[in-house]
Amino acid sequence: MIFTVRFFPEITIKSHPVRKRWTRQLTENIRLLAKRLHPDAKVQQDWDRIEVRVPEDTPEVEGQFVDMLARIPGIANYSLVRAHPFETLHDVYELALQAWTERLRGKTFCVRVKRTGQHDFTSIEMERYVGGGLNQNTQAAGVKLKDPDVTVSLEIKDSLCYLVEHKYAGLGGFPLGTQDQVLSLISGGFDSTVASYLMMRRGLRTHYCFFNLGGKQHELGVKEIAFYLWNRYSSSHRVRFFSIPFEDVVAEILQKIGPANMGVVLKRMMLRAADQIAERGGVQAVVTGEAIAQVSSQTVPNLAVIDDVADRLVLRPLIVMDKPDIIRLCREIGAENFSANIPEYCGVISVKPSAKVKPERVVAEEAGFDMGILERAIANTRMQPIDAVMEDLQQTEYQMEEVVELLDADVVIDIRHPSEVEMKPLKLAAEQVMTIPFYSLSGEFSKLDASCRYLLYCEKGVMSNLHAAHLFDDGVQNLGVYRPVNKPF
Repeated sequence: MIFTVRFFPEITIKSHPVRKRWTRQLTENIRLLAKRLHPDAKVQQDWDRIEVRVPEDTPEVEGQFVDMLARIPGIANYSLVRAHPFETLHDVYELALQAWTERLRGKTFCVRVKRTGQHDFTSIEMERYVGGGLNQNTQAAGVKLKDPDVTVSLEIKDSLCYLVEHKYAGLGGFPLGTQDQVLSLISGGFDSTVASYLMMRRGLRTHYCFFNLGGKQHELGVKEIAFYLWNRYSSSHRVRFFSIPFEDVVAEILQKIGPANMGVVLKRMMLRAADQIAERGGVQAVVTGEAIAQVSSQTVPNLAVIDDVADRLVLRPLIVMDKPDIIRLCREIGAENFSANIPEYCGVISVKPSAKVKPERVVAEEAGFDMGILERAIANTRMQPIDAVMEDLQQTEYQMEEVVELLDADVVIDIRHPSEVEMKPLKLAAEQVMTIPFYSLSGEFSKLDASCRYLLYCEKGVMSNLHAAHLFDDGVQNLGVYRPVNKPF
């Protein structure tokens, strides 16, 4: 099984040294992720494309690689191709006829051939021969050399003909790791989630900075979102997750700051903290999900006052996006259900906010703020590698029972994201498995039969342990974690 990967067009117009460096980075990113799916996968770089060869050709493996390539920044499109031996032009025509008959029905088409090696025919001769045969022996609407409905792509390399079976759209953007690092202020809502994604798509290694205003469950929810974004769109590079306890900062704001300025001061305190975290990590910019006039603290005058406390560049990729477009994009990247269940904690202190605060008034009110509280919050920041953000569970007093073999009465709840379930469905009896995504688990579990034992399942066991512990804290006893020795799919 072979995939040919084409670069995002903005990469191809770069200078020769930059294009070479960026394509090499993209190749390494693909190679790393491909090896995780199949240890014998081979990734080869050419000037205008990257070729991914997978020795195992099954629908399951094909689906996994199609999904993986769709999530790597820097790819414009990619195609699944099959290699076939041939001897004559007619052999190639018969291969094309078999592969393209149904897809040409009622559509205009043209044939494009790319040829390397020594042959007794030219590329144009092959295009005419194959195109003429397909036009006469299919129900195509005819040949159209400019803007056809379908392009039949053939590649000839010596004695092999490569047929493009499917072409897929890529993520676009720049290869991860070709740009600088940023620190994204993530609350878990639609805005900060999409802003983080857009940074990764543009090739920026994106770390996460979370301000805990809502306790353990708030942090758990945001960690789930951050882990999902990293695992799905940027897992070729390690990043860090910073958690800053901000409850005392909020309490000080409520006591010392007037209602009109509370929202702006909260953002200034967050930016001060993020600025220090970024400086320690050698990160040059911070990212927020703010959009013009979405709330009172996000007007141009107020954003200027907020930015005044930062030494670093503040990037706002959503600055002129409409809320429906932000939610739509959040849905497209598979994060809508995560964000929809995260409450907007920043709103709890926005009482009678001003859309145009007076800078001198803000400074005057902050003079009475105990900055030692902010410094203690920064000092108590917890940093974790993003792939370890869920390991807090191992230090809890209660350890979930992990079950290797199912009993007849056990029911497995697959809590993975729907896209993962579709890619790798559990091969268990229908009566022994149900699907409840983790973001819906707390609401749906109470509706289940309390007489059964339920075992939560996710591929690595991290999310299932976390949610099992959460349900146990809520008084659920009939619960465990399914951890089979062999993958059940």
